[in-house]
Amino acid sequence: MAMPGTVDLARALVLAPTPLADYLVIAPVMVTVLAGAVLVMLRNFPRLQPLIAIAAMAALVANNALLLARVAVSGPITMTMGRWLPPFGISFSADVLGATFALAASVVALAVAVYAMRDVPEGLRRYGFYPCLTLMMTGVCGAFLTGDIFNLYVWFEVLLIASFGLIVLGNSREQLDGAIRYAILNLLATTLFLVAIGYLYGVAGTLNMADLVDRIRGLGEAAPINTIAALFILAFAMKAAAFPLHFWLPASYHTPAISAAALFAGLLTKVGVYALLRVLVMLMPAQRAVFGDVILWVAIVTMIGAGLGAIAQSDLRRMLGYFVISGIGAMLAGIALGSQLGLAGAAFYAVHSMIVSAALYLGAGVAGRIGGSFDLRETGGLYAVAPALAAIVLVLVLAVGGLPPFSGFWPKVLITEAALQAGRWWLAAAVLLSGFLTTIAGGRAFGMAFWRGGAAGTPDGAEALPRPLPAAEMLGLTLPVAFLAALAILIGLFPDPLMSLTDGAALGLLDPAAYIRSVFGGGP
Repeated sequence: MAMPGTVDLARALVLAPTPLADYLVIAPVMVTVLAGAVLVMLRNFPRLQPLIAIAAMAALVANNALLLARVAVSGPITMTMGRWLPPFGISFSADVLGATFALAASVVALAVAVYAMRDVPEGLRRYGFYPCLTLMMTGVCGAFLTGDIFNLYVWFEVLLIASFGLIVLGNSREQLDGAIRYAILNLLATTLFLVAIGYLYGVAGTLNMADLVDRIRGLGEAAPINTIAALFILAFAMKAAAFPLHFWLPASYHTPAISAAALFAGLLTKVGVYALLRVLVMLMPAQRAVFGDVILWVAIVTMIGAGLGAIAQSDLRRMLGYFVISGIGAMLAGIALGSQLGLAGAAFYAVHSMIVSAALYLGAGVAGRIGGSFDLRETGGLYAVAPALAAIVLVLVLAVGGLPPFSGFWPKVLITEAALQAGRWWLAAAVLLSGFLTTIAGGRAFGMAFWRGGAAGTPDGAEALPRPLPAAEMLGLTLPVAFLAALAILIGLFPDPLMSLTDGAALGLLDPAAYIRSVFGGGP
Protein backbone atom coordinates (compact mmCIF):
# COMPACT_ATOMS: atom_id res chain seq x y z
CA MET A 1 0.00 0.00 0.00
CA ALA A 2 1.30 3.44 -0.93
CA MET A 3 2.24 5.87 1.87
CA PRO A 4 0.08 9.03 2.28
CA GLY A 5 1.22 11.75 -0.09
CA THR A 6 2.92 9.33 -2.50
CA VAL A 7 1.75 8.03 -5.85
CA ASP A 8 1.64 4.29 -6.39
CA LEU A 9 2.78 4.11 -10.01
CA ALA A 10 2.39 0.34 -10.05
CA ARG A 11 -1.39 0.83 -10.06
CA ALA A 12 -1.24 2.68 -13.38
CA LEU A 13 2.01 1.68 -15.07
CA VAL A 14 3.93 -1.47 -15.89
CA LEU A 15 7.25 -0.94 -14.12
CA ALA A 16 8.98 -4.22 -15.00
CA PRO A 17 11.43 -4.09 -17.91
CA THR A 18 10.00 -5.28 -21.21
CA PRO A 19 11.53 -8.56 -22.49
CA LEU A 20 13.34 -8.10 -25.80
CA ALA A 21 11.28 -10.86 -27.40
CA ASP A 22 8.13 -8.77 -26.88
CA TYR A 23 9.46 -6.17 -29.29
CA LEU A 24 8.73 -8.65 -32.09
CA VAL A 25 5.13 -7.42 -31.85
CA ILE A 26 5.91 -3.82 -32.76
CA ALA A 27 9.04 -4.43 -34.87
CA PRO A 28 7.05 -4.78 -38.15
CA VAL A 29 5.78 -1.21 -37.80
CA MET A 30 9.19 0.10 -36.71
CA VAL A 31 11.07 -1.61 -39.58
CA THR A 32 8.69 -0.49 -42.32
CA VAL A 33 8.33 3.10 -41.08
CA LEU A 34 12.11 3.47 -40.80
CA ALA A 35 12.64 1.93 -44.24
CA GLY A 36 9.99 4.19 -45.75
CA ALA A 37 11.62 7.28 -44.25
CA VAL A 38 15.05 6.26 -45.56
CA LEU A 39 13.61 5.59 -49.03
CA VAL A 40 11.96 9.02 -49.13
CA MET A 41 15.25 10.68 -48.18
CA LEU A 42 17.04 8.69 -50.91
CA ARG A 43 14.47 9.38 -53.63
CA ASN A 44 17.20 10.81 -55.86
CA PHE A 45 19.04 7.47 -55.76
CA PRO A 46 16.55 5.18 -57.55
CA ARG A 47 19.06 2.35 -57.99
CA LEU A 48 19.52 2.04 -54.23
CA GLN A 49 15.81 1.96 -53.48
CA PRO A 50 15.10 -1.67 -54.49
CA LEU A 51 18.02 -2.93 -52.40
CA ILE A 52 16.86 -1.05 -49.29
CA ALA A 53 13.24 -2.14 -49.75
CA ILE A 54 14.19 -5.79 -50.33
CA ALA A 55 16.39 -5.78 -47.23
CA ALA A 56 13.53 -4.26 -45.19
CA MET A 57 11.03 -6.83 -46.50
CA ALA A 58 13.46 -9.67 -45.78
CA ALA A 59 13.87 -8.37 -42.21
CA LEU A 60 10.07 -8.16 -41.97
CA VAL A 61 9.70 -11.79 -43.05
CA ALA A 62 12.29 -12.92 -40.50
CA ASN A 63 10.65 -10.92 -37.71
CA ASN A 64 7.16 -12.18 -38.49
CA ALA A 65 8.39 -15.78 -38.72
CA LEU A 66 9.94 -15.46 -35.25
CA LEU A 67 6.78 -13.79 -33.96
CA LEU A 68 4.58 -16.58 -35.31
CA ALA A 69 6.88 -19.24 -33.86
CA ARG A 70 6.72 -17.61 -30.42
CA VAL A 71 2.96 -17.11 -30.50
CA ALA A 72 2.33 -20.67 -31.70
CA VAL A 73 4.35 -22.05 -28.78
CA SER A 74 3.64 -19.57 -25.96
CA GLY A 75 0.25 -18.13 -26.87
CA PRO A 76 -0.75 -14.51 -27.63
CA ILE A 77 1.54 -11.69 -26.51
CA THR A 78 0.72 -8.02 -25.94
CA MET A 79 2.71 -4.81 -25.63
CA THR A 80 1.04 -1.61 -24.45
CA MET A 81 2.62 1.70 -25.42
CA GLY A 82 3.95 3.97 -22.69
CA ARG A 83 3.73 1.11 -20.17
CA TRP A 84 0.17 2.12 -19.32
CA LEU A 85 -1.97 -0.69 -17.97
CA PRO A 86 -4.65 -1.84 -20.43
CA PRO A 87 -7.15 -0.78 -21.55
CA PHE A 88 -5.81 2.80 -21.33
CA GLY A 89 -2.63 2.45 -23.40
CA ILE A 90 -2.40 1.70 -27.11
CA SER A 91 -1.87 -2.05 -27.33
CA PHE A 92 -0.32 -4.29 -29.93
CA SER A 93 -1.52 -7.88 -29.52
CA ALA A 94 -0.33 -10.82 -31.60
CA ASP A 95 -2.13 -14.16 -31.69
CA VAL A 96 -1.87 -17.00 -34.19
CA LEU A 97 -4.34 -15.40 -36.61
CA GLY A 98 -2.64 -12.00 -36.74
CA ALA A 99 0.90 -13.41 -36.82
CA THR A 100 0.04 -15.89 -39.61
CA PHE A 101 -1.53 -13.17 -41.75
CA ALA A 102 1.40 -10.82 -41.08
CA LEU A 103 3.92 -13.46 -42.14
CA ALA A 104 2.03 -14.31 -45.34
CA ALA A 105 1.70 -10.61 -46.19
CA SER A 106 5.41 -9.96 -45.66
CA VAL A 107 6.35 -12.93 -47.89
CA VAL A 108 4.17 -11.51 -50.67
CA ALA A 109 5.67 -8.03 -50.19
CA LEU A 110 9.19 -9.45 -50.45
CA ALA A 111 8.34 -11.22 -53.72
CA VAL A 112 6.77 -8.02 -55.13
CA ALA A 113 9.78 -5.92 -54.09
CA VAL A 114 12.12 -8.30 -55.95
CA TYR A 115 9.84 -8.39 -59.02
CA ALA A 116 9.63 -4.59 -59.09
CA MET A 117 13.38 -4.33 -59.64
CA ARG A 118 12.71 -5.30 -63.27
CA ASP A 119 9.14 -4.06 -63.55
CA VAL A 120 9.20 -0.54 -62.11
CA PRO A 121 11.29 2.00 -64.07
CA GLU A 122 13.57 4.50 -62.37
CA GLY A 123 11.10 7.33 -62.92
CA LEU A 124 8.41 5.63 -60.82
CA ARG A 125 10.98 4.72 -58.19
CA ARG A 126 11.91 8.38 -57.93
CA TYR A 127 8.25 9.29 -57.45
CA GLY A 128 7.79 6.93 -54.57
CA PHE A 129 7.02 3.34 -55.54
CA TYR A 130 9.22 1.72 -52.90
CA PRO A 131 8.41 4.19 -50.09
CA CYS A 132 4.70 3.60 -50.74
CA LEU A 133 5.27 -0.16 -50.74
CA THR A 134 7.02 -0.16 -47.37
CA LEU A 135 4.56 2.30 -45.80
CA MET A 136 1.65 0.25 -47.09
CA MET A 137 3.18 -2.72 -45.28
CA THR A 138 3.25 -0.56 -42.15
CA GLY A 139 -0.53 -0.29 -42.36
CA VAL A 140 -1.04 -3.95 -43.26
CA CYS A 141 1.11 -5.31 -40.41
CA GLY A 142 -0.28 -2.72 -37.98
CA ALA A 143 -3.83 -3.81 -38.81
CA PHE A 144 -2.99 -7.49 -38.26
CA LEU A 145 -1.24 -6.84 -34.95
CA THR A 146 -3.18 -4.03 -33.27
CA GLY A 147 -5.12 -4.72 -30.10
CA ASP A 148 -7.30 -1.62 -30.32
CA ILE A 149 -10.21 -1.24 -32.70
CA PHE A 150 -9.66 2.49 -33.23
CA ASN A 151 -6.08 1.83 -34.19
CA LEU A 152 -7.34 -0.82 -36.61
CA TYR A 153 -9.04 2.12 -38.31
CA VAL A 154 -5.81 4.15 -38.14
CA TRP A 155 -3.82 1.37 -39.82
CA PHE A 156 -6.50 1.06 -42.47
CA GLU A 157 -5.96 4.73 -43.23
CA VAL A 158 -2.17 4.31 -43.37
CA LEU A 159 -2.35 1.47 -45.89
CA LEU A 160 -5.00 3.27 -47.95
CA ILE A 161 -2.95 6.47 -48.20
CA ALA A 162 0.08 4.47 -49.35
CA SER A 163 -2.07 2.49 -51.80
CA PHE A 164 -3.43 5.76 -53.27
CA GLY A 165 0.18 6.68 -54.01
CA LEU A 166 0.81 3.35 -55.71
CA ILE A 167 -2.33 3.37 -57.83
CA VAL A 168 -1.66 6.78 -59.40
CA LEU A 169 2.05 6.26 -60.13
CA GLY A 170 2.41 6.70 -63.87
CA ASN A 171 -0.30 9.36 -64.07
CA SER A 172 -2.14 7.86 -67.05
CA ARG A 173 -5.80 8.69 -67.72
CA GLU A 174 -6.78 5.07 -67.04
CA GLN A 175 -4.97 5.10 -63.70
CA LEU A 176 -6.63 8.31 -62.55
CA ASP A 177 -10.03 6.93 -63.49
CA GLY A 178 -9.37 3.71 -61.56
CA ALA A 179 -7.93 5.66 -58.62
CA ILE A 180 -11.08 7.78 -58.30
CA ARG A 181 -13.30 4.69 -58.10
CA TYR A 182 -10.93 3.01 -55.69
CA ALA A 183 -10.67 6.10 -53.49
CA ILE A 184 -14.38 6.94 -53.32
CA LEU A 185 -15.50 3.46 -52.28
CA ASN A 186 -12.69 2.96 -49.79
CA LEU A 187 -13.16 6.38 -48.23
CA LEU A 188 -16.86 5.68 -47.87
CA ALA A 189 -16.01 2.37 -46.18
CA THR A 190 -13.59 4.00 -43.75
CA THR A 191 -16.22 6.63 -42.92
CA LEU A 192 -18.71 3.90 -42.04
CA PHE A 193 -16.00 2.17 -40.04
CA LEU A 194 -15.32 5.35 -38.05
CA VAL A 195 -19.02 5.93 -37.41
CA ALA A 196 -19.35 2.36 -36.12
CA ILE A 197 -16.36 2.88 -33.82
CA GLY A 198 -17.91 6.06 -32.43
CA TYR A 199 -21.18 4.28 -31.67
CA LEU A 200 -19.31 1.36 -30.12
CA TYR A 201 -17.29 3.64 -27.83
CA GLY A 202 -20.46 5.43 -26.83
CA VAL A 203 -22.14 2.23 -25.63
CA ALA A 204 -19.13 0.21 -24.39
CA GLY A 205 -16.81 2.93 -23.08
CA THR A 206 -13.66 1.25 -24.41
CA LEU A 207 -12.01 0.37 -27.71
CA ASN A 208 -9.45 -2.15 -26.46
CA MET A 209 -10.41 -5.43 -28.16
CA ALA A 210 -9.74 -7.64 -25.15
CA ASP A 211 -11.82 -5.30 -22.99
CA LEU A 212 -14.60 -5.18 -25.58
CA VAL A 213 -15.12 -8.95 -25.50
CA ASP A 214 -16.59 -8.79 -21.99
CA ARG A 215 -18.15 -5.32 -22.30
CA ILE A 216 -20.22 -6.21 -25.38
CA ARG A 217 -21.49 -9.44 -23.85
CA GLY A 218 -22.55 -7.53 -20.75
CA LEU A 219 -24.57 -4.89 -22.58
CA GLY A 220 -28.33 -5.08 -22.31
CA GLU A 221 -30.79 -5.48 -25.15
CA ALA A 222 -31.32 -1.73 -25.25
CA ALA A 223 -27.80 -1.20 -26.62
CA PRO A 224 -27.77 -0.87 -30.45
CA ILE A 225 -25.15 -3.58 -30.94
CA ASN A 226 -26.93 -5.10 -33.96
CA THR A 227 -26.86 -1.70 -35.67
CA ILE A 228 -23.16 -1.28 -34.88
CA ALA A 229 -22.42 -4.80 -36.17
CA ALA A 230 -24.32 -4.02 -39.40
CA LEU A 231 -22.16 -0.92 -39.92
CA PHE A 232 -18.99 -2.94 -39.38
CA ILE A 233 -20.15 -5.65 -41.80
CA LEU A 234 -20.99 -3.07 -44.47
CA ALA A 235 -17.66 -1.24 -44.06
CA PHE A 236 -15.52 -4.38 -44.10
CA ALA A 237 -17.52 -5.96 -46.95
CA MET A 238 -16.80 -2.88 -49.05
CA LYS A 239 -13.10 -3.13 -48.27
CA ALA A 240 -13.10 -6.86 -49.01
CA ALA A 241 -14.97 -6.32 -52.31
CA ALA A 242 -17.97 -8.53 -51.50
CA PHE A 243 -21.17 -8.42 -53.58
CA PRO A 244 -22.83 -5.99 -54.30
CA LEU A 245 -19.99 -3.63 -53.37
CA HIS A 246 -17.33 -5.40 -55.41
CA PHE A 247 -17.47 -3.41 -58.65
CA TRP A 248 -14.66 -1.03 -57.68
CA LEU A 249 -12.04 -3.81 -57.64
CA PRO A 250 -12.05 -5.00 -61.29
CA ALA A 251 -12.52 -1.37 -62.33
CA SER A 252 -9.33 -0.25 -60.57
CA TYR A 253 -6.87 -3.12 -60.04
CA HIS A 254 -6.05 -3.35 -63.75
CA THR A 255 -4.81 0.24 -63.91
CA PRO A 256 -1.61 0.53 -61.80
CA ALA A 257 1.79 -1.02 -62.44
CA ILE A 258 1.52 -4.79 -62.25
CA SER A 259 3.72 -4.84 -59.13
CA ALA A 260 1.27 -2.56 -57.32
CA ALA A 261 -1.72 -4.55 -58.61
CA ALA A 262 -0.18 -7.77 -57.28
CA LEU A 263 0.33 -6.19 -53.86
CA PHE A 264 -3.27 -4.93 -53.82
CA ALA A 265 -4.71 -8.28 -54.93
CA GLY A 266 -2.71 -10.21 -52.38
CA LEU A 267 -3.17 -7.99 -49.33
CA LEU A 268 -5.78 -5.24 -49.33
CA THR A 269 -8.98 -7.27 -49.49
CA LYS A 270 -7.54 -9.72 -46.91
CA VAL A 271 -7.27 -6.91 -44.39
CA GLY A 272 -11.03 -6.50 -44.75
CA VAL A 273 -11.54 -10.24 -44.20
CA TYR A 274 -9.24 -10.14 -41.17
CA ALA A 275 -11.25 -7.27 -39.70
CA LEU A 276 -14.47 -9.26 -40.14
CA LEU A 277 -12.92 -12.27 -38.42
CA ARG A 278 -11.59 -10.21 -35.52
CA VAL A 279 -14.57 -7.94 -34.94
CA LEU A 280 -17.52 -10.08 -35.91
CA VAL A 281 -16.35 -13.46 -34.61
CA MET A 282 -14.26 -12.54 -31.55
CA LEU A 283 -15.98 -9.36 -30.36
CA MET A 284 -19.57 -9.85 -31.53
CA PRO A 285 -20.33 -13.58 -31.80
CA ALA A 286 -24.04 -13.08 -31.07
CA GLN A 287 -24.31 -10.52 -33.86
CA ARG A 288 -22.43 -12.83 -36.25
CA ALA A 289 -25.16 -15.40 -35.59
CA VAL A 290 -27.86 -12.78 -36.21
CA PHE A 291 -26.38 -11.76 -39.58
CA GLY A 292 -25.07 -15.24 -40.47
CA ASP A 293 -27.69 -15.99 -43.13
CA VAL A 294 -27.21 -12.60 -44.78
CA ILE A 295 -23.44 -13.11 -44.94
CA LEU A 296 -24.03 -16.64 -46.24
CA TRP A 297 -26.07 -15.53 -49.24
CA VAL A 298 -23.72 -12.63 -49.92
CA ALA A 299 -20.89 -15.20 -49.97
CA ILE A 300 -22.74 -17.45 -52.45
CA VAL A 301 -23.58 -14.61 -54.85
CA THR A 302 -20.02 -13.25 -54.56
CA MET A 303 -18.46 -16.62 -55.41
CA ILE A 304 -20.69 -17.53 -58.33
CA GLY A 305 -21.07 -14.01 -59.70
CA ALA A 306 -17.30 -13.48 -59.70
CA GLY A 307 -16.76 -16.83 -61.44
CA LEU A 308 -19.17 -15.87 -64.21
CA GLY A 309 -17.59 -12.41 -64.42
CA ALA A 310 -14.13 -13.96 -64.85
CA ILE A 311 -15.34 -16.11 -67.77
CA ALA A 312 -16.72 -13.02 -69.52
CA GLN A 313 -13.43 -11.09 -69.45
CA SER A 314 -10.95 -10.70 -72.29
CA ASP A 315 -8.52 -8.50 -70.33
CA LEU A 316 -6.28 -10.75 -68.26
CA ARG A 317 -5.92 -8.26 -65.39
CA ARG A 318 -9.69 -7.75 -65.08
CA MET A 319 -10.15 -11.52 -65.03
CA LEU A 320 -7.70 -11.83 -62.15
CA GLY A 321 -9.68 -9.19 -60.26
CA TYR A 322 -12.73 -11.46 -60.42
CA PHE A 323 -10.59 -14.36 -59.15
CA VAL A 324 -9.78 -12.25 -56.08
CA ILE A 325 -13.48 -11.50 -55.54
CA SER A 326 -14.43 -15.17 -55.88
CA GLY A 327 -11.96 -16.03 -53.13
CA ILE A 328 -13.48 -13.37 -50.88
CA GLY A 329 -16.82 -15.14 -51.26
CA ALA A 330 -15.30 -18.41 -50.03
CA MET A 331 -13.82 -16.66 -46.99
CA LEU A 332 -17.17 -15.04 -46.20
CA ALA A 333 -18.76 -18.49 -46.38
CA GLY A 334 -16.43 -19.71 -43.63
CA ILE A 335 -17.25 -16.66 -41.51
CA ALA A 336 -20.99 -17.14 -42.05
CA LEU A 337 -20.79 -20.75 -40.85
CA GLY A 338 -19.02 -19.60 -37.69
CA SER A 339 -17.82 -23.08 -36.69
CA GLN A 340 -14.19 -23.80 -35.88
CA LEU A 341 -13.85 -25.76 -39.11
CA GLY A 342 -15.44 -23.02 -41.20
CA LEU A 343 -13.33 -20.26 -39.64
CA ALA A 344 -10.17 -22.35 -40.09
CA GLY A 345 -11.11 -22.75 -43.76
CA ALA A 346 -11.60 -18.99 -44.12
CA ALA A 347 -8.21 -18.25 -42.54
CA PHE A 348 -6.50 -20.95 -44.64
CA TYR A 349 -8.14 -19.57 -47.78
CA ALA A 350 -6.95 -16.05 -46.93
CA VAL A 351 -3.30 -17.18 -46.70
CA HIS A 352 -3.64 -19.18 -49.93
CA SER A 353 -5.25 -16.21 -51.68
CA MET A 354 -2.54 -13.79 -50.56
CA ILE A 355 0.11 -15.96 -52.18
CA VAL A 356 -1.69 -17.15 -55.31
CA SER A 357 -3.49 -13.89 -56.19
CA ALA A 358 -0.25 -11.90 -56.02
CA ALA A 359 1.59 -14.58 -58.02
CA LEU A 360 -1.08 -14.61 -60.74
CA TYR A 361 -0.80 -10.85 -61.21
CA LEU A 362 2.99 -11.07 -61.37
CA GLY A 363 2.79 -13.96 -63.84
CA ALA A 364 0.30 -12.00 -65.93
CA GLY A 365 2.75 -9.10 -65.90
CA VAL A 366 5.47 -11.28 -67.42
CA ALA A 367 3.03 -12.69 -69.99
CA GLY A 368 1.82 -9.21 -70.90
CA ARG A 369 5.36 -7.97 -71.31
CA ILE A 370 6.27 -10.84 -73.63
CA GLY A 371 3.04 -10.75 -75.62
CA GLY A 372 2.83 -6.96 -75.71
CA SER A 373 -0.76 -6.86 -74.41
CA PHE A 374 -3.03 -8.02 -71.59
CA ASP A 375 -5.88 -8.52 -74.05
CA LEU A 376 -6.33 -12.25 -74.59
CA ARG A 377 -7.47 -11.59 -78.18
CA GLU A 378 -4.15 -9.95 -79.00
CA THR A 379 -1.71 -12.45 -77.58
CA GLY A 380 -0.85 -16.11 -77.95
CA GLY A 381 2.01 -18.56 -78.44
CA LEU A 382 3.68 -17.74 -75.13
CA TYR A 383 4.43 -21.39 -74.37
CA ALA A 384 6.86 -21.57 -77.30
CA VAL A 385 8.98 -18.66 -76.04
CA ALA A 386 8.51 -19.08 -72.27
CA PRO A 387 7.79 -22.74 -71.36
CA ALA A 388 8.95 -22.31 -67.76
CA LEU A 389 6.55 -19.39 -67.26
CA ALA A 390 3.77 -21.46 -68.82
CA ALA A 391 4.36 -24.26 -66.29
CA ILE A 392 4.37 -21.79 -63.37
CA VAL A 393 1.17 -20.08 -64.51
CA LEU A 394 -0.53 -23.45 -65.01
CA VAL A 395 0.25 -24.34 -61.39
CA LEU A 396 -1.27 -21.03 -60.26
CA VAL A 397 -4.38 -21.50 -62.40
CA LEU A 398 -4.96 -24.95 -60.91
CA ALA A 399 -4.32 -23.58 -57.41
CA VAL A 400 -6.82 -20.71 -57.76
CA GLY A 401 -9.37 -23.20 -59.06
CA GLY A 402 -8.98 -25.28 -55.90
CA LEU A 403 -7.63 -28.40 -57.60
CA PRO A 404 -5.25 -30.83 -55.87
CA PRO A 405 -2.42 -31.03 -55.07
CA PHE A 406 -2.16 -27.24 -54.72
CA SER A 407 -2.88 -24.81 -51.90
CA GLY A 408 -6.41 -23.86 -52.97
CA PHE A 409 -7.69 -27.42 -52.54
CA TRP A 410 -7.51 -27.65 -48.75
CA PRO A 411 -9.43 -24.53 -47.67
CA LYS A 412 -12.26 -25.48 -50.03
CA VAL A 413 -12.29 -28.94 -48.45
CA LEU A 414 -12.53 -27.38 -44.99
CA ILE A 415 -15.31 -24.94 -45.93
CA THR A 416 -17.23 -27.63 -47.85
CA GLU A 417 -16.99 -30.05 -44.92
CA ALA A 418 -18.09 -27.32 -42.49
CA ALA A 419 -21.08 -26.53 -44.73
CA LEU A 420 -22.11 -30.20 -44.90
CA GLN A 421 -21.74 -30.56 -41.12
CA ALA A 422 -24.08 -27.58 -40.70
CA GLY A 423 -26.59 -29.16 -43.09
CA ARG A 424 -26.09 -26.42 -45.71
CA TRP A 425 -25.47 -28.53 -48.76
CA TRP A 426 -26.32 -25.64 -51.09
CA LEU A 427 -23.35 -23.71 -49.72
CA ALA A 428 -21.07 -26.69 -50.31
CA ALA A 429 -22.44 -26.88 -53.88
CA ALA A 430 -21.78 -23.15 -54.37
CA VAL A 431 -18.16 -23.52 -53.21
CA LEU A 432 -17.61 -26.38 -55.67
CA LEU A 433 -19.40 -24.53 -58.48
CA SER A 434 -17.29 -21.42 -57.94
CA GLY A 435 -14.14 -23.52 -58.18
CA PHE A 436 -15.43 -25.05 -61.42
CA LEU A 437 -16.18 -21.62 -62.92
CA THR A 438 -12.79 -20.28 -61.85
CA THR A 439 -11.05 -23.28 -63.39
CA ILE A 440 -12.92 -22.76 -66.68
CA ALA A 441 -11.97 -19.07 -66.76
CA GLY A 442 -8.34 -19.78 -65.88
CA GLY A 443 -8.10 -22.64 -68.37
CA ARG A 444 -9.56 -20.47 -71.12
CA ALA A 445 -7.08 -17.68 -70.40
CA PHE A 446 -4.17 -20.11 -70.25
CA GLY A 447 -5.18 -21.73 -73.54
CA MET A 448 -5.55 -18.42 -75.34
CA ALA A 449 -2.33 -16.86 -74.01
CA PHE A 450 -0.01 -19.86 -73.95
CA TRP A 451 -1.25 -22.75 -76.11
CA ARG A 452 -2.72 -20.91 -79.07
CA GLY A 453 -0.22 -20.49 -81.86
CA GLY A 454 -0.63 -16.73 -82.15
CA ALA A 455 -2.93 -13.79 -81.58
CA ALA A 456 -6.50 -13.91 -82.89
CA GLY A 457 -6.66 -13.00 -86.58
CA THR A 458 -3.10 -14.09 -87.35
CA PRO A 459 -2.05 -17.41 -88.81
CA ASP A 460 -0.56 -19.89 -86.38
CA GLY A 461 3.13 -20.41 -86.83
CA ALA A 462 6.56 -19.12 -85.93
CA GLU A 463 5.99 -15.79 -87.59
CA ALA A 464 3.11 -15.09 -85.18
CA LEU A 465 5.08 -15.87 -82.03
CA PRO A 466 6.07 -13.06 -79.64
CA ARG A 467 9.69 -12.28 -78.99
CA PRO A 468 11.28 -13.60 -75.80
CA LEU A 469 12.60 -11.16 -73.24
CA PRO A 470 16.33 -10.80 -72.57
CA ALA A 471 17.53 -13.62 -70.30
CA ALA A 472 18.41 -11.39 -67.31
CA GLU A 473 15.08 -9.57 -67.43
CA MET A 474 13.16 -12.82 -67.83
CA LEU A 475 14.96 -14.40 -64.88
CA GLY A 476 14.42 -11.37 -62.64
CA LEU A 477 10.69 -11.33 -63.39
CA THR A 478 10.08 -15.07 -63.26
CA LEU A 479 11.92 -15.96 -60.04
CA PRO A 480 9.49 -14.19 -57.65
CA VAL A 481 6.54 -15.81 -59.44
CA ALA A 482 8.22 -19.21 -59.23
CA PHE A 483 8.88 -18.66 -55.52
CA LEU A 484 5.22 -17.96 -54.78
CA ALA A 485 4.10 -20.86 -56.98
CA ALA A 486 6.47 -23.14 -55.07
CA LEU A 487 4.80 -22.05 -51.84
CA ALA A 488 1.41 -22.95 -53.34
CA ILE A 489 2.76 -26.40 -54.19
CA LEU A 490 4.36 -26.90 -50.76
CA ILE A 491 1.19 -25.87 -48.93
CA GLY A 492 -0.80 -28.22 -51.13
CA LEU A 493 1.52 -31.19 -50.58
CA PHE A 494 2.15 -30.52 -46.88
CA PRO A 495 -0.95 -28.73 -45.54
CA ASP A 496 -0.65 -29.87 -41.93
CA PRO A 497 1.51 -26.97 -40.58
CA LEU A 498 -0.75 -24.27 -42.01
CA MET A 499 -3.88 -26.26 -41.15
CA SER A 500 -2.69 -26.52 -37.55
CA LEU A 501 -2.09 -22.76 -37.41
CA THR A 502 -5.45 -21.83 -38.91
CA ASP A 503 -7.26 -24.30 -36.67
CA GLY A 504 -5.57 -22.67 -33.66
CA ALA A 505 -6.48 -19.24 -35.04
CA ALA A 506 -10.14 -20.25 -35.32
CA LEU A 507 -10.14 -21.61 -31.79
CA GLY A 508 -8.58 -18.36 -30.54
CA LEU A 509 -11.40 -16.37 -32.14
CA LEU A 510 -14.12 -18.56 -30.66
CA ASP A 511 -12.50 -18.69 -27.22
CA PRO A 512 -10.43 -15.52 -26.72
CA ALA A 513 -9.51 -16.27 -23.09
CA ALA A 514 -5.79 -16.59 -23.93
CA TYR A 515 -5.92 -13.33 -25.92
CA ILE A 516 -7.55 -11.54 -22.97
CA ARG A 517 -5.00 -12.95 -20.52
CA SER A 518 -2.16 -11.67 -22.70
CA VAL A 519 -3.61 -8.16 -22.34
CA PHE A 520 -4.77 -8.09 -18.72
CA GLY A 521 -2.56 -10.76 -17.18
CA GLY A 522 -5.34 -12.62 -15.44
CA GLY A 523 -8.42 -11.79 -17.45
CA PRO A 524 -10.76 -8.81 -16.99
